[in-house]
Amino acid sequence: MAKATKKQALGRGLSALLKDPENDIQSVSDKNADKVIGSVVELEIDSIEVNPFQPRSNFNDEALEELASSIRELGIIQPITVRKLEFDKYQLVSGERRFRASKLVGLTTIPAYIRIANDQESLEMALVENIQRQDLDPIEIALSYQRLIDEINVTQEKLSDRVGKKRSTITNYLRLLKLHPIIQTGMRDGFISMGHGRALINIEKKKDQIDIYEKVVSDSLSVRETERLVKAYQTSKNTTSTSKKVVKESPSYITKGIEALKEHLSTKVDINTSPNGKGKIVIPFHSKEEFQRLRKLLTGE
Repeated sequence: MAKATKKQALGRGLSALLKDPENDIQSVSDKNADKVIGSVVELEIDSIEVNPFQPRSNFNDEALEELASSIRELGIIQPITVRKLEFDKYQLVSGERRFRASKLVGLTTIPAYIRIANDQESLEMALVENIQRQDLDPIEIALSYQRLIDEINVTQEKLSDRVGKKRSTITNYLRLLKLHPIIQTGMRDGFISMGHGRALINIEKKKDQIDIYEKVVSDSLSVRETERLVKAYQTSKNTTSTSKKVVKESPSYITKGIEALKEHLSTKVDINTSPNGKGKIVIPFHSKEEFQRLRKLLTGE
């Protein structure tokens, strides 16, 4: 107990140091920086702003209430991490759930690790730490990976080293962003899993993705069942494409006949046929006068 009291007093002592304008620490080379950077400091919650680079956008209210209840009983077990912006102003790097839950409880201060970092470093720290430590949904992880690639300008190989994941794993997450936004939302809300999403990615047309997604959800299909459904769709699509090619290959008597019709009517003529020999002739017209002309040519009246 004495040790915990001493640690808490130390944190409050550092808080007082940070409140002194004459000891405003902006870089690791400033006086007293070594006492603060990396230490646990009690900071006023009102002096901390939410990190705009935070990859998590969904916070379950029930889970937050449970965390708040735990904090009310046991306090903050793991300090949050912040970066210093200016005098007595900080920004969250990681620990937003703990930060939000602490505000729900009504705490006025919160233990925090202080780091000094520029915006790019803060973005990287926030994304990497949250990917590794937080229970993000697959789409949030995919968005985090994409932001690291776009904004930190790293390759998938370098990203693999930084987050400790295989490149193939990162690629699989990034491919989820090709899904229709409705399906991405369904994954974030827990209607389907990442396995379902990976199966649906193989469907190129977004409309068809949605049709199959709705069937997966309504019938509560498993990942394996979804994979079979997608495979059946692809087989059907390939068969349809083949049938269309057959239809376009018209018999010679039709090819010769259509040329004669075009010449006789002096207009465009389309003929659609099916494999069983049936078909139809389409003769377009663009005015009443043209229709009357075509009628006379066809009927002889």
